[in-house]
Amino acid sequence: METEKQKMIAGKMYNAMDPELRADIKRARDKITSFNQSAHSDEDTRKMLLQDLLGTTSGNCYIEPPLRVDYGYNIHVGKNFYANFNCVFLDCAPIRIGDDTMFGPNVQVYTATHPVDAVERCSGIEYAKEITIGNMCWIGGGAILCPGVKIGDRCVVAAGAVVTKDVPSDVVVGGNPAKIIKHLKAPTENEPKR
Repeated sequence: METEKQKMIAGKMYNAMDPELRADIKRARDKITSFNQSAHSDEDTRKMLLQDLLGTTSGNCYIEPPLRVDYGYNIHVGKNFYANFNCVFLDCAPIRIGDDTMFGPNVQVYTATHPVDAVERCSGIEYAKEITIGNMCWIGGGAILCPGVKIGDRCVVAAGAVVTKDVPSDVVVGGNPAKIIKHLKAPTENEPKR
């Protein structure tokens, strides 16, 4: 029989008030408080705190506090990740971020969602959908990534955009809901694709 945590990570309906999940959230809050209160000059401590909080990091992960997460362990970042101030990761399902990707301030990444049926929603069950962000992306300040979206490589998400659908590689998207506003030149065979 699956635990509520296993159901949550798999994108199935789960009870968010499950004692194991509540304990995981408390642990994450304690870790994030330590990270957010760490001294800017103490890079080694910050790096260690992030490695302890996040599911996986591949190197050169730099996040400006304050940061907010639900669990932390469902966040997986590639090499050379940077996030500016005040980002929010509701990581009930996995959030996977590729190499060389940057976030502006106030970016919000939401895997969590709820049933639209009011009775079902009020029962306390919810679910989450994984979010994937490719390599070499730039997510502009104040952008919101909604549950289940996949963002291709080398994309730019404009500041304030609300991404509700998948985004192909090599485009700029903006608006609410986000739409393609520009196609970017894809790398040639001689250029690195990463």
